[in-house]
Amino acid sequence: MEIVSGTVLRLADDASVQHVGDGAVVLLARSGQLYTCNGTTEAFLDKVDGARSLDQIVGLLCEEFDVDKDTLDEDMAALANDLVSEGILAAPNA
Repeated sequence: MEIVSGTVLRLADDASVQHVGDGAVVLLARSGQLYTCNGTTEAFLDKVDGARSLDQIVGLLCEEFDVDKDTLDEDMAALANDLVSEGILAAPNA
């Protein structure tokens, strides 16, 4: 799946996010894999709701952090691709 600005993402059915300290952990129930997330990934995952597009999420993150939108567009697309490949995120209809 190619991640573009209009791509809408959701957490995978077996993924859960727990907030801990200055970040979060993601548990994939099917495999038992546990991933630690930094604050940026945590903020990104907090905005993934199965309704917002990647572009809308980037807009929210731009309001939250003092970051250049073009840089954030690239970084969040790369992050989304990584999270999809790990099975943490899925397309809304997947």
